[in-house]
Order: sequence, then structure tokens, then C-alpha cells
Amino acid sequence: MVAGCATGYNLQPGMNRDQVIASMGRPTAVVPLPNGGERLQYSQQPAGQYAYMVDMDSSGRMVSFRQVLNQNEFSRLNANIGQWTRADVEREFGRPARIERLANWNGDIMTYRWNEGPKMDRFYWVYLDSQNIVRRAHPGIETLRGGAMRD
Repeated sequence: MVAGCATGYNLQPGMNRDQVIASMGRPTAVVPLPNGGERLQYSQQPAGQYAYMVDMDSSGRMVSFRQVLNQNEFSRLNANIGQWTRADVEREFGRPARIERLANWNGDIMTYRWNEGPKMDRFYWVYLDSQNIVRRAHPGIETLRGGAMRD
């Protein structure tokens, strides 16, 4: 997504960093991009279900705006299992809602909250090994909010 009309943000390609921040507020994180630009992250985690990424080029102009907590974006993660690291996941999706450990898994499990549609609250779990490499990832129903069972 390039413009921010569907989200209520008035963003247009070519806006400078100050204009983006004036429209969206202070980012939750700023991460460098390989092309010399930077990504302004606007995450609603841990309680929310959306994370917006605003990519700026090396001259400080906006080139893209998108909401990343969705099946399309998660499919990119699944295509890179065994290659992506914790840093890659956090660059692409922002910080998770929580990080947990289980006795039967030798590494952290990152949990993202997201929404797949009306009454479809979800979790997305990303399993890291002890070297912080993604080894597994999958969705699940968020039962706390009711998931698919919610009225």
C-alpha cells in the first residue's frame, strides 16, 4: 500500500520524515534499511493487532506505507524459514506482543497479535532457535478475545 487513505492517515509518496511524523505521530521504532533509508515502525503491539511500516529512502522521502500483520506478509516469513533472524523478523513486523520460552523448545517464541477479518482474532508464532534463526512459524486462534467463537 502506498497511500494511507484506508487507514485514516493522510500519507502520500514523497512526503518527508517530518510530514509523516506530523500525520502519524512518533514511531514506536526506527530501523535502518539496506538501501540507506529507514523504516518508521508504528506498532500497536502488545494489545493491538496492527503494525504499520513507513519506508523512507536515503533522502528522507516516503516510498511506501503498509500494514504488515496479515497473511500476505506472514507468507514472506514462511518463505524464509531457516534464513531470517530475530532482527529480520523485528525489521519486517516490529516488536512482538510477547516473547516466551517453552521447555520443549530451545529458543524464544515471538507472538504477534493480528486480525484476519471480522471475529477472526489471531496469533502468529515465530519460533527462534538458540542462534536466533527462525525455525518455524504458524498462525493460531486468539482465544482470549474470543477468536472465531466471538459474538
